Amino acid sequence: MLFIFNLTALHFQCINIPINIPVELTAMGNLLCCVQVEQSTVAVKEGFGRFEQVLQPGCHCMPWFLGKQVAGHLSLRLQQLDLRCETKTKDNVFVNVVASIQYRALAEKANDAFYKLSNTKTQLQAYVFDVIRASVPKLNLDDAFEQKNDIAKAVEEELEKAMSAYGYEIVQTLIVDIDPDEHVKRAMNEINAAARLRVAANEKAEAEKILLIKRAEGEAESKYLSGMGIARQRQAIVDGLRDSVLGFSVNVPGTTAKDVMDMVLVTQYFDTLKEIGAASKSSSVFIPHGPGAVREVASQIRDGLLQASHH
Repeated sequence: MLFIFNLTALHFQCINIPINIPVELTAMGNLLCCVQVEQSTVAVKEGFGRFEQVLQPGCHCMPWFLGKQVAGHLSLRLQQLDLRCETKTKDNVFVNVVASIQYRALAEKANDAFYKLSNTKTQLQAYVFDVIRASVPKLNLDDAFEQKNDIAKAVEEELEKAMSAYGYEIVQTLIVDIDPDEHVKRAMNEINAAARLRVAANEKAEAEKILLIKRAEGEAESKYLSGMGIARQRQAIVDGLRDSVLGFSVNVPGTTAKDVMDMVLVTQYFDTLKEIGAASKSSSVFIPHGPGAVREVASQIRDGLLQASHH
């Protein structure tokens, strides 16, 4: 009897009598009734539909004619599930929490991971959503941003507790982002910008205040020094006038101090008129104007001096 085995079509022929091979034999290797399991993968072996053992990576005998078959393969590689959960915070702001769950099946519990869960990702998503929607509503928006690690830790603890019974290990849980509504983000940016503008305005006002204080201190010092200079100037003028009056009285017998002061005032009057006339854009005006007004000015000065001396 001649047997012909076609690895591509995966069926036997024996003298024109076709024999159909079960689909489970598609994982056979080069030898008859053998199956190959890839690295970082395990295979679940069944006998007549009943679990028998977990096949580790390598080549294994699989006598399909005795009811043995590979029910399926299970990857032991690290897998990642990215989720986006919508919830709201304590201050009634709706946010989208983006989480990444890194998990893998345990080789020693491969039968549990294979048989107990039909859809691992859906189960993980249900647990993650439950924890996030229980944790975030207890926090204000700002606190949610600050406590992302606490939320991730709570999710990881809950998943670890639930998924260990199904043969899965939770390696790490990350809260990647907390994304509020676009209007909320714009409002937060405006609040931040307003706060920064307020700080800038305070700093600018403080700088202007310092400039005004320094300018006022400078002007005060300048006026003080100017006053000192004017006082010294007037003291020098008084000393000079006194010496002039005394000298004039000695050299011209019969003259009094009053006559000398009148003459000095007339001299200064004409000097002033000379300076005003020499200036092209002078706007000074003497009221009343005339030589006789000098006597009146002298009388006013003399009366003021006498009153000051009396007081």
